[in-house]
Amino acid sequence: MTAIPAMPEVSDRVRALHARMTLEEKLAQIVGFWVDQGGEVVAPMQGEMASSGKYEEATEHGLGHLTRVYGTRPVDPVERAAWLWGEQRRLRTQTRLGIPALVHEECLTGLAAWQAATFPTPLAWGSAFDPELVEQMAGLIGGSMATLGVHQGLAPVLDVIRDPRWGRVDECIGEDPYLVGTVGTAFVRGLQAAGVHATLKHFVGYSGSRGGRNHAPVSAGARELADVLLPPFEMAVLDGGVRSVMNSYVDVDGVPMASDPTYLTQLLRETWGFDGVVVADYFAVAFLHVMHAVAASKGEAAALALAAGIDVELPTGDTYLEPLAELVRAGQVDEVLVDRAVLRALAQKEELGLLDATFEEGPPTAVDLDSAAHRDVARRLAEESVVLLTNDGVLPLIGPGGTAPQRIAVLGPNADRAEALMGCYSFANHVLVHHPEFPMGFEIPSVLAALRAELPDARIDHVAGCAVEGQDRSGFDEAVRAAAQAQVAVVVVGDQAGLFGRGTVGEGNDTETLALPGVQRELVEAIQATGTPVVMVMLTGRPYAVGWAVEGPAAPAAVIQSFFPGEEGGTALAGVLSGRVNPSGRLSVTMPRSAGAQPYSYLHPILGGPSEVTSADSTPVLPFGHGLSFTSFEHTELVVAAEVPAEGVFEVEVTVRNTGDRTGDDVVQLYGRDVYASVTRPVAQLLAYRRVTLEPGEQVAVRFTVPTTRLAFAGRDLVRIVEPGEVELWVGPSCAVRHTTASITVTGPVHVVTSADPRVATSEVLPRIDAARP
Repeated sequence: MTAIPAMPEVSDRVRALHARMTLEEKLAQIVGFWVDQGGEVVAPMQGEMASSGKYEEATEHGLGHLTRVYGTRPVDPVERAAWLWGEQRRLRTQTRLGIPALVHEECLTGLAAWQAATFPTPLAWGSAFDPELVEQMAGLIGGSMATLGVHQGLAPVLDVIRDPRWGRVDECIGEDPYLVGTVGTAFVRGLQAAGVHATLKHFVGYSGSRGGRNHAPVSAGARELADVLLPPFEMAVLDGGVRSVMNSYVDVDGVPMASDPTYLTQLLRETWGFDGVVVADYFAVAFLHVMHAVAASKGEAAALALAAGIDVELPTGDTYLEPLAELVRAGQVDEVLVDRAVLRALAQKEELGLLDATFEEGPPTAVDLDSAAHRDVARRLAEESVVLLTNDGVLPLIGPGGTAPQRIAVLGPNADRAEALMGCYSFANHVLVHHPEFPMGFEIPSVLAALRAELPDARIDHVAGCAVEGQDRSGFDEAVRAAAQAQVAVVVVGDQAGLFGRGTVGEGNDTETLALPGVQRELVEAIQATGTPVVMVMLTGRPYAVGWAVEGPAAPAAVIQSFFPGEEGGTALAGVLSGRVNPSGRLSVTMPRSAGAQPYSYLHPILGGPSEVTSADSTPVLPFGHGLSFTSFEHTELVVAAEVPAEGVFEVEVTVRNTGDRTGDDVVQLYGRDVYASVTRPVAQLLAYRRVTLEPGEQVAVRFTVPTTRLAFAGRDLVRIVEPGEVELWVGPSCAVRHTTASITVTGPVHVVTSADPRVATSEVLPRIDAARP
């Protein structure tokens, strides 16, 4: 029999409670129950998996989790809270042990519940390069959840983007592990500061699925896992103190992650010291039997997952109830495995205060899930996330002296659709789409409505021209006529987020091509042919191959990328178009050349990019970190010490100046390159970043304090190390442009990195006197 790791350290109270439990009561604490599972499909293979059964029978011995009581169908939050409080009291008073259920919900772009605020999608968080604002957002989300009696949120997603063809890209923060780790850890801190446990998804390797296909096998080597895919999780565990982790659906080199103790136990718990709870992604345990075929029955699947380190099966007890119980009773599975998981689950409930909760005070009688504070943060994050890709001067629409176009055509399939502003895991696109009889439940002006409010004196004509999907071109002529009569045409194109074939991006909506869906490119080109200046706005959940719109004389006058910016996204985009908002977003993911160039990452070694030994060009249309502004910034005088010991910390200082005539935000990006190493290393790597606001002519120094572990990598023996040698450093407007450069030599013996080493660079902004400033 497999050796069992040491039992978790828990309080005397938890240990005494556990000692009273029957096998049935133990198993009840490590499964969920999905009250509304019979509804629309919001999880993979939901329709094919076993139902939760009758609620009263399922809770006879208690219950571990209540699954998505607010987030499966539109329910009035106050009425649902009253039901939930009643059910918790029943569990407290009418089950033998009196243990309430832990309630979990999705919360990636806000609490996934009717009437709750919808924030920008994680790809927009990454493009904002503002962890502090993301932490504020998560705190507001957590506050809403706590008010409604929710204890655990299934976010953030820390999968590092490896292939934009994958449908779940819009749930990810970016393609750089450090950016993903810092922003994701900020989300963890914000949510948990509100008393709600965060859950890291999806541990690990999900985004590396072959061909960008959902759930497909992953062929990543141990080095790619160690250097790219694992660091964000390590940061959130060690620096963020996250309390829960969710497994990945995929197999890595043939071993399904849900059955792999190497990662779920040895790395996560024994190396990193994680002492929280590992939960299964929905139906992932049963998938070991029905999809991966590494278990001959559901009971065997449960045994594999439990031994690997999955403590709680979600969303229901498909395998951890009777199938597992049969094997335990037969002596085929050691009950100590069950005990280990139960102790962790009970310790989590104790930490959350559930073992003391009586629910006698009563539920909230009124809630505001979309308060002024929610909307303020939603607006600021949306504004910071908008990326201006190109601009020949057509933007801003309001020019010097306040002049603005008097007639504007706002065209395209996403111009007047609120749904186009929200991601796959927004309640609207995840659930509400199945319930058209329900209103949205909060204000979310479209780009058209917001621009009309922004420019009330302009005549603004609207024609959709085509749909997001399909081949219908019947609206082209009307759109072309509207553009021809206008002084400027704003064409809003992009995606519709959804799940499993419903929509163009989102879970299960992978793509074989990175062309804009449907006939949207043809619409833009037809409008462009009128000669009217065209501003193309992309509302998408992935970066598309739009070289035709970025490069060459036939390209639109300006192109804006907005990754599903949420309920205030229309207003934010209207502000950027008018000039009220100075765009400051930077690409957190490369704009690809083509689908055939994938998978591609800016973190490639020399031979991972274009070279003379291949005729295939992988050069991206626009690089990671790119983003324009209505002002301009200068980076000079990069200063660093000549040497740093391999186990040390070095300071880097750079002068940043606003050389334009508008106040604006710059994202100061520090990159490095290990010139020679014992294994191949990226030609560019983000080491640190800082968002700064500068008035016209203002000049500051940004000082980064960088631990050498930012240069660490898995050596030939797969141990993470910092090697001595020369490192090139630069600051610029993207990974591909060097405004100011320096170099530093790492000295001394090789440093073996441990969990005790610092992982995060810090920064400070120092004022500088500039004689040229007005």
